[in-house]
This record gives sequence, structure tokens and C-alpha cells, in this order.
Amino acid sequence: MESLEAFLLRLPKAELHVHLEGSMRPAVLLELARRNGVELPADDEEGLARWFRFRDFDHFVQVYLTCSRALRTPEDFQLLAADFLAGQARQNVLYTEAHFTIGTHLMNGANGGEVLAALEEAIRAGEARHGVRLRLIPDVVRNVPAMAGATLEWALAGRDRGVVVALGLSGFEARCGNEPFRETFAEAARVGLHRVAHAGEHAGPASIRSVLEVCGAERIGHGVRAVEDPALLSELAGRGIPLEVCPSSNVCLGVVPDLAHHPFDALRRAGCRVTVNSDDGPFFGTTLTDEYLRLARTFGYGPDELAELARAAWSAAFLADAARTDLAGRSAVST
Repeated sequence: MESLEAFLLRLPKAELHVHLEGSMRPAVLLELARRNGVELPADDEEGLARWFRFRDFDHFVQVYLTCSRALRTPEDFQLLAADFLAGQARQNVLYTEAHFTIGTHLMNGANGGEVLAALEEAIRAGEARHGVRLRLIPDVVRNVPAMAGATLEWALAGRDRGVVVALGLSGFEARCGNEPFRETFAEAARVGLHRVAHAGEHAGPASIRSVLEVCGAERIGHGVRAVEDPALLSELAGRGIPLEVCPSSNVCLGVVPDLAHHPFDALRRAGCRVTVNSDDGPFFGTTLTDEYLRLARTFGYGPDELAELARAAWSAAFLADAARTDLAGRSAVST
């Protein structure tokens, strides 16, 4: 019989919650830091891997911002995107929607138009070379509200060039409210841009209710703490709001103590549309394929359940039906 690993590799997958900057492998960070004179706490991949073992969410943010500071020139962004797409192709992840915090790069002095052009070129090249598709979700950071307008402007420019599908919301959900971004997300809705938001990770069910009401979120990033509120759980299931669940991330950042205590299966059995995602794979020592495999080993899922989870991601993706059918129907591993 085919092993679960082989089955998962063959399975055409979509990933809906991954951060482009957080997909930076230690080798890429070392190269970018060398190019741009960025000081790191280690000078080899093993040392950086140890640094990636997070103590808490603040430590995670420190690592994330260091990776972001290492991105300076258009060529830097192209290197990151090309490396990421090659990795997705090796796993048969044929479609990805990746968060990208353009506001951070603008504050670091990057030219937004040049960054967009560089990423568009890398995305087109990756699709031509590997047959995999990447679309971006520029995210507003809650604790940097001044960049909300610029982020929406960049998102609309990217949408017009065919490489942006939604506006996102990230940042310190437990410390910062969502109300300052009501008009930004209302404008995104008015011009036909999809909306997603991180919630229900480090803050409780109220944060999920808030992004649904304030931001008109069509998908919830994480959302695992919905399990604490049966009424909310029922509402999410009834409305078919997809949850972008990132199991290993939740363990590494202390949302749950281990996978055995993760509410993934409880959410699934409650009728929620759960999808599997890696969040920041290199930071958490995982890949999308690893996440499926870890869930299978923890909850006893077989090929039928894993295929069902893959179909949930395809159905929740911001894709035209023809493209969804084409990509989800492929089975050969891209090379």
C-alpha cells in the first residue's frame, strides 16, 4: 500500500495561510544578511535554526522583523519568492495565498512599486518553471495603523496586476483592537477585494466576532479559540466561514501545549470548514506536507480524511472556478 507520505506528496494541495517573509529559510536569510549588512545572532544555518526556537510571541516577532529587514532590493524579494515557490513545487502545493507585510518594507525604505514589480516577475517565472501559482495577501498590522492606507493602495495596485487577491489583518490581536481599520476594510469590500483576518489565536472568541463584524472577514486566520464558545462555533459552521488552521505554529507559539491538545479535530467534528496551513514553515520546522502528516498521526486520519482537508482548502481559495478545477485536478509532482 502507498505510504501516507507518498500519498500526501502526490495530493494536489493549496495553502491559504503562510507568510512570505516567514517562509525565509536560514540559508536565504544568511545570503540576504550578507548582501545587506544585517547583523544576525548566528553565522550558520544551525545557529539560526536554534534562534528560531521561539520563547514566546514577542520573540517570534523579533525574528520575523529581522528577516524583513534583510529584504532591501527588488532582487532580494525575488530571491525569497523564487526559493519559496521551488519549495512549494517540491511538495505539490500548486496554489498558495501568502500574506505579505508591505507596510514594514515601506517603513524600511523600500519602493513599493519596485517591490510589486519584482514579486510579479518572480511569481510569473515560478508559474512558468514549476507550474505552481502564488497570489499575495498584503496585510495591515494592527499595531501599525498608520500604514493601513498605504497597504490597501499597494493591494489594489497588485490586484490590478493579477497578483493580489485579498487584504489581510495581522499583528497583536490581544493588545490592539480592530475598530481603527473598519473603513479600510469597508473600502476593500467596496472595490471587490477579498478580506481575511488573523483572530482567535492569542485572543479569544471575541476577537473572531470582532473581525467578522468590523472587517467583514471572509476567512479567519487561525480561529482555533472559537472552540471556547459553542455559539460562535455554531455560527462559523452555519455560515461556512473557513478557518486557516496552523497546528505546529499554535504549538510553537504556546496557543496549545502540544498537538494532542489541539482543537483541530474538535473544530472539524463541529462542522467548521478547517484548512491546513504552515504559517511560517522554516520558523516552526515544518512544511504544509508535514502538517498534514502530523495531523494524520495525531488524530488517526487516513487518505480519505486528508483528501477531504485538501478539498476544503481548494474550496476556500480565492480562485475562479475554472482555475480551481484545473489546479485541484492535477496529480503529478511539479519539478
